[in-house]
Amino acid sequence: MFVFNYADGATALGVWGVWIIVFAVLFGFNEAARRWKYVGFASFVILPLILSILWFTVLSDTTYTDWFHLAKVYSSTAGCIGFWCIRHVSFKNKHTGREWRLSDKKWALCFPPLILAINILEAVLRDFQVGIQYRGGGTLADEAMYVLGGPWNFMNGIAGILNIITITGWLGICIRKKTAKDGSRDMLWPDMLWFWIIAYDLWNFDYTYNCLPGHSWYCGFALLLAATLCSFTVGKGAWLQHRAQTLAIWCMFAQTFPAFIDKGAFAVASSYSEVPLYAFSIAALASNIAVFAYMIYKVVRTRRNPYLGELYTDLKQYKEIKALAEANLPQAVKLPAEQV
Repeated sequence: MFVFNYADGATALGVWGVWIIVFAVLFGFNEAARRWKYVGFASFVILPLILSILWFTVLSDTTYTDWFHLAKVYSSTAGCIGFWCIRHVSFKNKHTGREWRLSDKKWALCFPPLILAINILEAVLRDFQVGIQYRGGGTLADEAMYVLGGPWNFMNGIAGILNIITITGWLGICIRKKTAKDGSRDMLWPDMLWFWIIAYDLWNFDYTYNCLPGHSWYCGFALLLAATLCSFTVGKGAWLQHRAQTLAIWCMFAQTFPAFIDKGAFAVASSYSEVPLYAFSIAALASNIAVFAYMIYKVVRTRRNPYLGELYTDLKQYKEIKALAEANLPQAVKLPAEQV
């Protein structure tokens, strides 16, 4: 499944230790960026601007320049900026005195599923590309690593498409109310429940194992677990926000220090055995078929439209997340013309 770089001095204890550090840093960074408004702004607006200048100038000979890596770092960062705006941007109408929040606008709530679907689609296209162009094995065009294309790429690509189809209930996205313990104002998505998240994680891990085999140990295993653990514990209900933030900071790190995951004692390679390639793809496809079937079952039984409203409102997990949300702002009161 994974092969440690013993030839360059790696030890199992050392590699696992670095994995734990990577996981802990990603988890801790996400906590800081979500809890403090301006830490998030600095991390996803100011930092990417500075790093972009470095990537295309002094680091141009070492950073990743292929379409996928650039698309991933900028699309994930765009997601973080959009989510930050949904959480924190508000105005006050000077005539009515009513506060106007971005999170109350339906058109703004279409951004999270759109950027999520774009990110999944990028990976689906990459899976199909590897399956077609590198069938039987080959080194990627940017010479970053060797990949082994095969039926598993197409199975996982189909799983990714199902994962997009089963994104539901985005018009129910809301903001976490401030408390003494948590003032984060997380972007909650009550309809995005554990079964969809697990299906996503299985699909995405398999994608990294198929198409980024030399990075999967970190960007598949540690990165996915950091966001999922947060969404099931301290940051319940805000998985997409956690996923975008951890993904963006990891992509920025990988763009800046590619040697960390490509060379040396802490680089971890794939075994390129077809057994795990098939096993992970089957698990990803089966889980996403199951979520799709459950979605259809709920649509038929409840007659709810999963794309125009919320689907899983009767489930306990949905209600627990919804209970964390702040109340909606009262609707504006119409004033007589002479008072406007």
